Amino acid sequence: MKNERYAACPRLPEGESVELESLFAPGGPLELEIGPGRGAFLFERCVAAPDARILGLEIRRKWATLVDERLAREGFGKRARVLAEDARIALARIGSSAEVARVFIHFPDPWWKKRHHKRLVIGDPLLTEIARLLADGGELFIQTDVPERALAYEALVGGSPELEPAGDAPGSAALAHNPYGARSNREKRADEDGLPVYRLRYRRRARQRPDASGAPPSSGE
Repeated sequence: MKNERYAACPRLPEGESVELESLFAPGGPLELEIGPGRGAFLFERCVAAPDARILGLEIRRKWATLVDERLAREGFGKRARVLAEDARIALARIGSSAEVARVFIHFPDPWWKKRHHKRLVIGDPLLTEIARLLADGGELFIQTDVPERALAYEALVGGSPELEPAGDAPGSAALAHNPYGARSNREKRADEDGLPVYRLRYRRRARQRPDASGAPPSSGE
């Protein structure tokens, strides 16, 4: 049957906590793509950043299976994987805090009716996990072709104390261009159709560190 083809889709290893390093051969910076779909961005990113190790979390079993298999066929399998997981659940199982260099989210949340809002990917729980996983100075890159979504993401992410705007102008998250040398399928279609793409970049603020004595930072009071 059609669904049996993807019954053995690639998944995170069993267990309450999974270390990202365990999914790849030793190498360069760790990156996450949430919702890679058919994988266009991921494949181009593998070429643009040949030292990066990239994990894609794709909720649809078919595309997770097909893209993961293609990565292996094309020689990227040791440093790039796509697993069939819901990022809203899976990120909490990743135990490697402060190790991810970049998180990419391309054109998420195609849900317009109020009853579908429970399906929205970008929300407070996801942002909390992204902030935990990002290394100090690590980047969160979001893009959409829906202006209302862009405004909503700016309001939501802008309220995070762990993330600061890192766009083209000081204090702004907006980017005029995609700086990562790779485009998603949706981004390519938008470019071909002449549609505007709203790009936002945020950076993980430096964590407060205990002083040499091991005491927490002073509040100054």
